[in-house]
Amino acid sequence: MATISVISSTTKKKSESFKTREKERETATSGTYVTEVPLKGTAEKHYRRWRNENHLFPDAIGHHIQNVTIHDGEWDSHGAIKIWNYTCDGKQEVFKERREIDDEKRTVTFRGLEGHVMEQLKVYDVIFEFIPKSEDGCVCKITMIWEKRSDELPEPSNYMKFVKSMAADMDDHVLKA
Repeated sequence: MATISVISSTTKKKSESFKTREKERETATSGTYVTEVPLKGTAEKHYRRWRNENHLFPDAIGHHIQNVTIHDGEWDSHGAIKIWNYTCDGKQEVFKERREIDDEKRTVTFRGLEGHVMEQLKVYDVIFEFIPKSEDGCVCKITMIWEKRSDELPEPSNYMKFVKSMAADMDDHVLKA
């Protein structure tokens, strides 16, 4: 599996006093993570699953996703709002997102609206782009754009690991479909 790359991050200097000496540390307040997950099967097949068939995710990867419901719109419509129940780092969480779809680029974007992750972040956008590599293989390029609500909060690298694992684990299910 590919590694997660930090494409950019914005930092603020923060001072802390420890007795008589000061230490400076840098804290990223926003950034972009990018990774690629190699997949078997066509980019079109994987894209269709992520674009149109999220209701199948609990059966396919129930260890990650326990439920997906439509709050507004249709399963496959641009602008649809969905609510996800999932497990990240052993904790059950909820995520409400607005879907953006680009059929030409084979991208699905989840724009965070509410939920556990949004308690820590002002911005949480995850873009899944399915890129053909061969007749029977593709890559899912995942880009996460984030901005923390507070400097004291940790960077959301655990959420990037989570979505990367979701994409990899969907691979076998998509091949069987």
